[in-house]
Amino acid sequence: MKFNTKTIHGGQEHDKAYGAVMPPIYQTSTYAQSTPGGHKGYEYSRTHNPTRKALENAFASIENGNFGLAFASGLAAIDAIIKLLKPGDEVISTNDLYGGTYRLFTKIFEDFGIKFHFIGMEKADNIEGYVNSKTKLIWVETPTNPMLNIIDIEAVAKVAEKNNIILAVDNTFATPYLQQPLDLGADIVMHSATKYLGGHSDVVMGALIVKNKDLADKLYFIQNASGAVCGPQDSFLVLRGIKTLHVRMQRHCENGKAVAEYLETHPKIEDVYWPGLTSHPNHEIANKQMSDFGGMLSFTTKGNDYKEAIKVLEKLKIFTLAESLGGVESLAGHPASMTHASIPKEEREKTGVVDSLIRLSVGIEDKDDLINDLKQALG
Repeated sequence: MKFNTKTIHGGQEHDKAYGAVMPPIYQTSTYAQSTPGGHKGYEYSRTHNPTRKALENAFASIENGNFGLAFASGLAAIDAIIKLLKPGDEVISTNDLYGGTYRLFTKIFEDFGIKFHFIGMEKADNIEGYVNSKTKLIWVETPTNPMLNIIDIEAVAKVAEKNNIILAVDNTFATPYLQQPLDLGADIVMHSATKYLGGHSDVVMGALIVKNKDLADKLYFIQNASGAVCGPQDSFLVLRGIKTLHVRMQRHCENGKAVAEYLETHPKIEDVYWPGLTSHPNHEIANKQMSDFGGMLSFTTKGNDYKEAIKVLEKLKIFTLAESLGGVESLAGHPASMTHASIPKEEREKTGVVDSLIRLSVGIEDKDDLINDLKQALG
């Protein structure tokens, strides 16, 4: 089954009760039993729910995995991964990453005795110097948030396999339409399903996908024991969103390319970060492991002028100034004060997240309208 078909049919079956084509919303917390322990596969909705199960099957299908898990948020999904570790373990993480992930690592799990190394991974060789007997996890975002750095998943996977380390990849920006980390050697794929998988800015959810059953069983146990699961209504919404993922991503990529190329030649723009540009330092790796380059991009105004950046953001009309990304509508954000405010300024700026940086989530509107909006905002 090819990807475009998987988004609609992958891991799905018609409802057994009445043949409903779309999985029903099983809005129930508990299930009748014929005798103690005698049930039809469902006993309590924190543990299992038919609507959530249909979604988890879809997650596994589109990422070429064997097991999918749905969580109440992307951070809840990441939290479950870190709970695989114990005090004294070490994690090697990319240094450019979502601010919420950084906050979870440094403000929560460091207090439990887990050590984190934040490093540039644009060259996989950089990782080797941080590997030791305590290293249990490598955490990768690619493309990274918000600098759109590209990390060679296959090369990092070789380092992880050689040293018996779990490799987890946050695939939120790329989506499985553009990139499939499990096929490149990753052990766990994570998504903020709030973003492209849901696709309509109307739900908050996280996802994990794995191939290995032992690893899946450990994560299922954590999911059930910790209880950070999503409800059936949210499961239904994301399952519906996945069914149009392929057609939405085609337009996101088309519009992202048009906007990036426009900004790259604009006299008021200093730098544009989009992996599809040949000027991108790791464009060749992106070209190797991605089928296209997505709708996420960042840029800085000329002279890295903070006030000018804020002025641009306030003048946008079609792009909405807001947190998040991956919806059908175009969004613009200021990472330093919004999505990445939890990262100390000196740490942000080491990775290029300067105060003049603007991040765009390019939606699926008409590309000419988006470019004209940027044109008027840039004055």
